[in-house]
Amino acid sequence: MSEPTNSAQTGRFSNFLTKQGISAKLAWGFVALMLFMVGDGIELSFLSNYLTDRGFGAGSIATLFSVYGLIVAVAAWLAGALAESWGPRRVMIIGGVIWIALEVVFLVGGVIPGNYTIMLLAYAVRAIGYPFFAYGFLVWVTMETSNEVMGKAVGWYWFFNAMGLGVISGYFVSAVVEPFGALGTLWSAIVFVIVATVMVAVLVKAQKGSRRPTKKETVDGLVKSVTIMAERPKVAVGGVLRLINTMSYYSFAVFLNVYMVQTIGFSQSEWSSIWGTMLFANVLANLVSGYASDIFGRLNVIAWGGGLATAITILGFYYVPQSVGANYWIVMIIGIIYGLALGMYVPLSAVVPLLAKEHKAAAVAVLNLGAGASNFVGPVIAGLVPVMGVAPVIWVLAGIYIVGLFLTYLLRAPGIEPEKIEARRRSRTDKQAEVSSASATKEN
Repeated sequence: MSEPTNSAQTGRFSNFLTKQGISAKLAWGFVALMLFMVGDGIELSFLSNYLTDRGFGAGSIATLFSVYGLIVAVAAWLAGALAESWGPRRVMIIGGVIWIALEVVFLVGGVIPGNYTIMLLAYAVRAIGYPFFAYGFLVWVTMETSNEVMGKAVGWYWFFNAMGLGVISGYFVSAVVEPFGALGTLWSAIVFVIVATVMVAVLVKAQKGSRRPTKKETVDGLVKSVTIMAERPKVAVGGVLRLINTMSYYSFAVFLNVYMVQTIGFSQSEWSSIWGTMLFANVLANLVSGYASDIFGRLNVIAWGGGLATAITILGFYYVPQSVGANYWIVMIIGIIYGLALGMYVPLSAVVPLLAKEHKAAAVAVLNLGAGASNFVGPVIAGLVPVMGVAPVIWVLAGIYIVGLFLTYLLRAPGIEPEKIEARRRSRTDKQAEVSSASATKEN
């Protein structure tokens, strides 16, 4: 008698997940994504310091990360393009295997013996693994989710992504780096990625009709991820907005720490805690924005919660400390609002695939390209600080977000908002038409 009850409970839970934007057959994929991002993020807080201690120069370390960022940008685009022809599951598994294999080469052949050439090559190739796994799953989410809950779905995607990369990995490192040592902590990352890859292979269901693609299908998928921008210019606009989304974050990572500590007078620990709290606020915003977009409209959340709020807080980071000095709690509030504002761009991941429903993977590839490009544009803008000064660069960044606010409404198209939002808009349009018609009748 218990079997039907258990089955009913399972069905209710599955329905609950579906209403939250989490397809039941992809549920384990969200957990796998989080574990993968933990593994990928473990090195972020200490790898550069560890390599410095091992005797590598600042130039060599900068080159290592620059090459990594370049490969990530290209692989982010490829992940979306190949997911259309190969299938997201296959792309994710390939990404996981590449990451595991090349991390071993990176550590055994490069870091331990101090061989910079092998270290550089292995780290560059390993860079393919992260976007293949993470962005491959984003494609899968957009393929398997209905329009009505797409905002919630991508909100959950970015929540699990950021929770693994920016929160759990940080706490894990703080707990184990002393007892395990830096090298042991780097080795532990492989365990997380292995578990994540096995989960995708075993627990996450493949799409129906999954098969090995032909060479022509693969090439067609790559070509489509480029031509889609000409065929659907709104998709290209979405890619630009995705670039704008995290552009200031990567720019701030280069110069804001120096400005806040050396000019404003925060201690490094104070500013680090503000920065960390900002990231935690962003994690929460990734989830909240998905739900908010399904209530208030996806474009409204992106434009006003993302574009305007980010522009204001960017200016706040400069002008408020100029007025109040190193006031920890006031600047902390600005950091929290900034983190929340960056998360309001999450609905882009719902909107852009809906602009090309028959080629969602190609549209996501454009988003991924924008995300990768922000890794370069942000630091390039930060490079203007020695020439222009901090204040002009702050205004350049804020101005770009204001431009993004107006670009957002170029994405308007039928079917990109939840049906209840679309119905509300149609109702307003009909009422306005009735009023105009009545006015014209009276005048006549």
